[in-house]
This record gives sequence, C-alpha cells and structure tokens, in this order.
Amino acid sequence: MNIDQIFDKIYVLPDVSKSKLKENIVEVHYPKGHILLRADKVEKDIYFIKKGIVRAYADFPDKEITFWFGKEGDTAISMKSYIEDEKGYENIELLENCELYKLNTGSLKKLFTEDIHIANWGRKFAERELIKTESLFISRQFKTASERYKELIKDNPDLILRVQLGHIASFLGITQVSLSRIRSEIK
Repeated sequence: MNIDQIFDKIYVLPDVSKSKLKENIVEVHYPKGHILLRADKVEKDIYFIKKGIVRAYADFPDKEITFWFGKEGDTAISMKSYIEDEKGYENIELLENCELYKLNTGSLKKLFTEDIHIANWGRKFAERELIKTESLFISRQFKTASERYKELIKDNPDLILRVQLGHIASFLGITQVSLSRIRSEIK
C-alpha cells in the first residue's frame, strides 16, 4: 500500500498539505523479528506499514501478551509516546520482512501548527486509533474467545495464514490448546 493510500484512508488532504507531510516520510525496510518499537522507551517515530505484518505485545514475568496485529495500511505507534511524550508499554515486533514509512513525531507536531489540514488529519488519525482501541477493549470484555476468533477470521482472514498460532492464541487470551479446540469446532 503506498503512502498516499494510507494517508487518504485516515483523512483526505489537499495536495499541498499531503506534499508537506510526504516531505517528512522516509521509507525503511527491516527483517522479520526486528523490534520496531520498544517498551519503556519514549518513541519518536510513527510507522505506516507499506508491506508486512507486525504485532504489539507486552512482557510479563511469565509470558508475553499479544494485544494487536497490524498489516498493510495500518500504523505502528506508541500512543503514550506520541501523545504524552512518555515511555510506552508495548513492543512492536515484525512478523514478516517489512517495508515501512517512517514519520518523526516532532516533525509531524510542527506541521500541525503550520497547516490546519494536517492538524485535522492528525485529529482524525487519533480518533481512528481510539476507536480501534475501544473496539479491542469491548471485544475482550464482552465476547467469548470463540466469538473473538470468528471475528478475527471474518475481518482479517489472512492473519491465520501469516501469524503463528501462538500469537493468535495470546491475542485471544487463550492457550494454543483452546485455540485448536475452537478451530476444530468451526471446521
């Protein structure tokens, strides 16, 4: 997915504003397994996924918990770093070789003060991230693991082919054995 498509998915900008934003984008490539963003660090960049898939997870003493997957067109960001300039709680790991667009948050925030269209784009971006987080929270609180799995394969059928089942089980909040049982019941 190219950067114009990603930007437009968030909020359609006038060409002049989009050009200003694109002047601050750098395309980067990293291999599978690379940790893009680290917990307990103030992250200074936002990444838009051109190609590949990533997961966000938190470390606990006895395990890692995956709580988000991102793929082409999605944004990899530490919202706590972005909004509050504080250390984030998540690690973001590349699950495939990835091509990404990198944008420095300081440059973006400067553009917010210079261009109302970019400021509106930033507001829409933050609103979309809030809705995604709220949807994940509601799903976790009110749906069974089986319902969450069905929703995952309905909304993102390619995840099952691209992501290890252990990460999917962690995302659903269940063991791999329970995931295997759910998968066999659905077939």
